[in-house]
Amino acid sequence: MYNFLISGGVALVAILVIILAAGVSSWWWAILVGIIIFGGSFLLISRIVMKKVLVIMETANRDIQAQRVDKAIRELKEAFRYGKWQMYVEGQINAQIGMIYFLKRDFSTAFPYLEKSFAKNWVAMGMLAVTYMKRNKRDKMKETFEKAVQWSSKESLLWALYAYCWTECDDLGQAKDVLERGLKKIPGDDKLKANLESLQESKKMKMKVYGEMWLQFHLERQGVVMKQQMAAMGGARRRIVRK
Repeated sequence: MYNFLISGGVALVAILVIILAAGVSSWWWAILVGIIIFGGSFLLISRIVMKKVLVIMETANRDIQAQRVDKAIRELKEAFRYGKWQMYVEGQINAQIGMIYFLKRDFSTAFPYLEKSFAKNWVAMGMLAVTYMKRNKRDKMKETFEKAVQWSSKESLLWALYAYCWTECDDLGQAKDVLERGLKKIPGDDKLKANLESLQESKKMKMKVYGEMWLQFHLERQGVVMKQQMAAMGGARRRIVRK
C-alpha cells in the first residue's frame, strides 16, 4: 500500500535526520517525532485519496439515478486505481459494483464482486450470503452473515435476512437463534420480535415490513413485488388527487 510506504519512508527520514543532528542519545524523542509524522502523513494522504474516490462514487450515483448504469459501473472501475494507495478502497468499490449487478438480477456477474466486497457494507454482504444460499452453500452463507453481523450488529433487516435465509434452508432452529441474538443486540426491536413470535407459532416471517430495503435482495416472488409496486403507485395517485 503506497500510503503506508510513503508515510513510513517520511517518518524514517525524519528519525534519521534528528539522530544525525542531535546525536544517538536523542533516539527516543526522534522515534516519537517519527510516529507523529507517520500518523500525520498517513492521515493526510488518506483524506486526499478518499476525497478522489468519493467524487467518483458520487458521480456514479448520479448516473445510476439517471438510469445510466453501464456508465456508472465504468466510472466505479476507474476508482480501482486508488486501491494501491489506500486500504479498503477496492473492497468498497467491489461492493458498489456487485450491488449494482445484483439489483439488475445479473447474479453471476455480481458474485465475484460481492465476494471481494467490504465487510462493513452489510447490504453487499447480505447479497453475497443470499447468493451462497441459492447455491446451496450453507456454510459459506453462515460465514458471510456472521462477518456481516459482527460489523453491523444494529441493523434489524440484516438479522431478519439472516433468519429468513435459514427458513429457506428449512432450519427453523437456526432462524430462531439468529432472531434471539438480534434482539440482544437491538432490544425492543418490534420487527425482530414479531418475526420471532411468528416462527414460534410456526408461521412465516413477515419481511414486507422492511419495505424497499427488503425487496432489493430479490427473495420475493416477482408477482408479489409487482403487486406491492402497483399498490404503492396507487397510493401515490390517491395522494395527488387529494391535493
